[in-house]
Amino acid sequence: MSTRNITFSPDEFYHLYSRGVEKRPIFIDIEDKKRFIRLLFVCNGNNPVVYKTIQGRPLDEIETGEKLVAIGAYCLMPNHFHLLAREINDGGIVKFMSKLLTAYSSYFNKKYERTGALFGSQFKSTHLDNDPYLKYIYSYIHLNPLKIFDSKWKEKNLDQVDIENFLSHYTFSSWNDYAGKDRKEGIILNKDVFPEYFTDSVGFRNNLLDWLNLEQKLT
Repeated sequence: MSTRNITFSPDEFYHLYSRGVEKRPIFIDIEDKKRFIRLLFVCNGNNPVVYKTIQGRPLDEIETGEKLVAIGAYCLMPNHFHLLAREINDGGIVKFMSKLLTAYSSYFNKKYERTGALFGSQFKSTHLDNDPYLKYIYSYIHLNPLKIFDSKWKEKNLDQVDIENFLSHYTFSSWNDYAGKDRKEGIILNKDVFPEYFTDSVGFRNNLLDWLNLEQKLT
């Protein structure tokens, strides 16, 4: 996997991810996850982040300035996170990730009375340079939380109803924004600048479940 010393190009797609230093948890409670998800929106703009001035305000009332990146999908895990992003302008991804990781680290360290780096090294990235790879990342990101449901899910023939029920109640990913639920966090995504792989929520869920079934058969 490549780190952020690669050259990001406008209109190209990337899988971005970062893990806690020494694989430590970076989300301790629900409020941590909620803060990070808000920061996905708040940090995605040219305006400086002064969180105390926007605390408690609905996302659609926060002026972030010109977007730095387009976000296509995300999920939070106990000690890391995943993002699908598209570079909009030169330097947008680096600036966005710097703002995001700095803002969240400051919040986390203050809350838990700690010092030092929260995330291990630089954020990592993979260039999604072909169509099948890009479409696959939607499945990979949105099914990642199944590791919380069952760490050996790939080895088991899990019931699809149970899987969908878990993913729909795991609100710390963009699954529900594609599965047909209207929620305030949907404003984080910029779906219109990504390929239209899924014409509706049924197509999205079927694609992910087909991929899940294939993974279980190959294990």
